Amino acid sequence: MLKHHILLALRNFKRNKTTFLINLIGLTIGLAGVVLISLWVVDEYSVDRYHENDERLYQVLQNVKEGDQILTLQATQGRLAKALVEEIPEVEFATSVIPASWFPNTGLAKVEENAFRARPQYVEPDFFNIFSLELLAGNKSSIFADKYSVAISEELAQKLFNTTDNLIGKGIVWDFGSLSGDFTIQAVFKNPPANSSNPSDILFNYALYIEDRYELENWGNSDPHTYLVLAPGASLDQFNLKIRDFLKAKGVDSESSLFLQKFSDRYLQGTFENGKQAGGRIGYVRLFSIIAIFILVIASINFINLTTAKASKRAKEIGIKKSFGAAKSSLISQFLTESVLLTSIATLCAILLVQLAMPQFNLITGKQLSLALSPVLVFGVLVTALLVGILAGSYPAFYISGIQPITAFKNKLPGSWKEISARRGLVVFQFTLSVLLIVSVAIVHKQLEYIQTKNLGYHRENVLRFQLEMPDGGDENFFEIGGGWENRVEGFLGEVEKVPGVVKATNAYHNLTGNHGGMSGVDWKAGDEDEQLNFSNLEIGYGFVETLGIELQEGRSFSRDFTNETEKVLLNQAAVDAMQLEDPVGKIISFWGSPKEVIGVTDNFHFESLFESIVPCIIRLEPRANTILVKIEPGMEQQTVAGLRRLYSSQFAGLAMDYGFLDRDYELLYAAEQRVLVLANYFAGLAILISCMGLFGLAAFMAEQRVKEIGIRKVLGANEWNILRLVAGSFVALVLVAIGIAIPVSYLVAKNWLERFAYRVDLSWSYFAFAAVLTLLIALVTVGAHAMKSALMKPVESLRSE
Repeated sequence: MLKHHILLALRNFKRNKTTFLINLIGLTIGLAGVVLISLWVVDEYSVDRYHENDERLYQVLQNVKEGDQILTLQATQGRLAKALVEEIPEVEFATSVIPASWFPNTGLAKVEENAFRARPQYVEPDFFNIFSLELLAGNKSSIFADKYSVAISEELAQKLFNTTDNLIGKGIVWDFGSLSGDFTIQAVFKNPPANSSNPSDILFNYALYIEDRYELENWGNSDPHTYLVLAPGASLDQFNLKIRDFLKAKGVDSESSLFLQKFSDRYLQGTFENGKQAGGRIGYVRLFSIIAIFILVIASINFINLTTAKASKRAKEIGIKKSFGAAKSSLISQFLTESVLLTSIATLCAILLVQLAMPQFNLITGKQLSLALSPVLVFGVLVTALLVGILAGSYPAFYISGIQPITAFKNKLPGSWKEISARRGLVVFQFTLSVLLIVSVAIVHKQLEYIQTKNLGYHRENVLRFQLEMPDGGDENFFEIGGGWENRVEGFLGEVEKVPGVVKATNAYHNLTGNHGGMSGVDWKAGDEDEQLNFSNLEIGYGFVETLGIELQEGRSFSRDFTNETEKVLLNQAAVDAMQLEDPVGKIISFWGSPKEVIGVTDNFHFESLFESIVPCIIRLEPRANTILVKIEPGMEQQTVAGLRRLYSSQFAGLAMDYGFLDRDYELLYAAEQRVLVLANYFAGLAILISCMGLFGLAAFMAEQRVKEIGIRKVLGANEWNILRLVAGSFVALVLVAIGIAIPVSYLVAKNWLERFAYRVDLSWSYFAFAAVLTLLIALVTVGAHAMKSALMKPVESLRSE
């Protein structure tokens, strides 16, 4: 019986080629889109979930009250991890981590003539008890026996030694500013998996970092991330209550409170608003999950619409079979077999299409996805295809099999109001989704364009950045203020400004894009009261304000014409507002326990992403900073970069200059949004294409059904415009209804998405008008060919059989 049903199905596919191809292509594209989206979604959910302690692994975050806002910070106090593990019994392990993402540049690892860039992290010994980092060599209990011990990745070991064997005890030279030195390898660890959110190449002892940044011993200063593993059975809610006021007990004056976030949640749910979790990348995961459902639903709607619409073509077949005693169940099984066979063929085509699209998809997403890595997903696709075949085919199967023989022999099925309404409703639903997708893509595109062109408060165009390699000092004062390293930086900057094409050069400790560092407590006198707030801390060299074109509202910037400039600070306008200072220039504030004179106030400028509002910032002079920023004259980029590379190699033992541009760094902040936009364009296009294919097939059928009516109307005097309006009008009306439903829904969706950004475009009516007009044009083009063909048909051709 099954073989018979399959043969009948294949014969029917051949007889109704147009309907078969529209259904096949629509389902193939729909299933392929669903598979690609599912691969991406599954990979997103897998990030950071490979650790053995996943269920008990947390990051400590702190909420800091700034005026009427609460900021949620990853940066915590330098002594926090040690205090937590010593004082709270529910903490099994804890570690401070200075992550690789914190540093604006990579360091240089050297072994004899081999030198390679590497991403460093500074960690405590418990790091290896907390995170699942497989060791290829070494003992995790003795990795940091002293502060000059290191662990290197498998990849870095291969680069430096061409092997991972017998490396314990071997030396490595590390060039990384004041953290440079000679180190001994005590472990080699396996490369972190691709779904690690913060991989590194080399791990150093956190004690070395604390020694260099001694101010972190003060509980008022924040910098490292803190991670911990709770003891089995410990209550998260009770633990959060216990640590909420932990900092107050340590004498921290600012209104700061601590709480835990599950480590594996931070990648997808890393956005906080006013101290509360407010989503993050999980929004994109949900968005594309919804798009996948939309695509599948639209493809299924096409199948149902076209199959029921073409039912009249099979009326005599049903009548004859019923006259010869065919049971309703037999007819249902026949039509369900056709449906499942069609979806099976579509599934095979979809898998082939996915394999062909995978290289480009991986390029867009920045991932290494593969069907071979997801057998569960492949099984899920097969089950989904089977369900689609059964569910999408059930209504046509029951509808067609329920036709009475007497009706069937008339070769005309009654089009009930319910059936027609259902079909129209499905068309409206399809195009409602299409309008929603068009509006969403348009607004995402406009927001990203706004971000990339927004005035950040400084000039990022044509600004080159690179890092100086800091050699071992000749004496213990080499890296001190006024020491040999500062003189060398000053001399190098002087040489840089002599290179043709260089407008101005400066230096800084931090990059100006992304996470630039921790928070530091600032104290000042407000009347008779002592006040304290946590400020961002930016360390810059001479000429920084001038090189980047940052506007000064009052006062001056740092200058070599004055003495004791390291005892003076600049504030941004947000800091002045937070402190409620009047005439701030000349005021004395306390920073890290030392008095500092305010010499100037800058306009607010962005040193974080536009997801975040500008926060109060204290700007200090750090002439030893080794990140160099060079403003280049437009049109001279190529020759200027070449000149700078020659200068760098001559000054730093033939090393190659690892450089980048600030505008490119800024673009990378929004790489995730750019990828989302590209993916949204593709999948919105797929959804619209599938909708149009369904509309095309339905329009063809409706035009065919009304061919005699059109002939009679033309005999009675109807012109081409009347016929065009008759055929296309009903479809246009359905699309207009869809637009009316979609616009308010898309407004709410877009408003919700834009609220993630501290700075965003206004929701203009033009986006919705654009989506409405585009959808209407697409619908008109889709049905226009059939409408025009019907309008131009001669009456004698349509009435020939009468």
